[in-house]
Amino acid sequence: MEFARFGSTTWSDPVEVSHDAADLERGSWVVVVTFEGELTAVRFAHRDEGGRAPSRPERWPGVAGWRASLGRADYVAGVEDVRRRIAAGTLYQANLTTMLETDLPQNAHLPDLAARLAKGNPAPFAGTVHVPSAGLDLACASPERYLTRAGDRLLSSPIKGTAPTAEQMLTKDVAENVMIVDLVRHDLQQVCEAGTVVVERLCSPETHPGLVHLVSDVAGRLRGGTTWADVIGATFPPGSVSGAPKSSSLRAIADLETSPRGAYCGAIGWIDRDDRGAAVGELAVGIRTFFATTDPSGGRLLRFGTGAGITWSSDPEGEWAECELKTRVLMDLASGRVES
Repeated sequence: MEFARFGSTTWSDPVEVSHDAADLERGSWVVVVTFEGELTAVRFAHRDEGGRAPSRPERWPGVAGWRASLGRADYVAGVEDVRRRIAAGTLYQANLTTMLETDLPQNAHLPDLAARLAKGNPAPFAGTVHVPSAGLDLACASPERYLTRAGDRLLSSPIKGTAPTAEQMLTKDVAENVMIVDLVRHDLQQVCEAGTVVVERLCSPETHPGLVHLVSDVAGRLRGGTTWADVIGATFPPGSVSGAPKSSSLRAIADLETSPRGAYCGAIGWIDRDDRGAAVGELAVGIRTFFATTDPSGGRLLRFGTGAGITWSSDPEGEWAECELKTRVLMDLASGRVES
């Protein structure tokens, strides 16, 4: 069965696939946008509230043997490179990531992994998209809102700043968050009415399994006639997983990262129309996300990314430790070493 599930809502029986953002104005879609900007939207024949997703967490076989696109030494060197760029004045912050991958057993069913994550690492923007016919097979445990739209109200909630506890948060974490909030404000101002973009919450600690994040809320009122293509075009990729200025950080990412991110750090979620015909939707930043791909020989691979925001005050070894902190609970669940 091909389906998608976010919260208590399950979409099933896909009937249309589109790669054109203009089609998003036509009703209900499940949406995945890769970090590189490739959009895949799926329309389904059925949408059901409540009920259970077709998954069995105990059936997940567990995986091991992860391979990193950037190992510890290369990642630390990348952090130093970003700091040199900051010293040269070309950017203020860049998100540097490493991609992990391992062979995926033929009997592995990603919705089963999603069910394990839901039990062992509950997340506010968790989701499952299992539509292999459209090239989508992922289990998302994202804690981060990219965009929530309700008519003309647009809300983004960037996460920057991570520590084991709130007391261990550094001054650097707060500065990192504030810089990205300013970037998100700029992004939203491109599609919102003048004077309506406001910071509703700044650097609020949020507790998640095994760590604490700093989260801010930036909201605005969309200009009349603004489409989903307009909104995504103005705000993608999310500021928290790119950097500031966005164009300079994307150049640094292209120079330093050796593997495409794919669904990791992209956008994952759904869009629709409410009872009055107004556009609504919720898209997560695709962090804490496992997704399946196919290697050149036809074998299945499971991919997963982790990263950190690099600023001038970053400690390279500390940033690598943050990458490890973010993956610990999820990797244990995916390996089968711990019960969900």
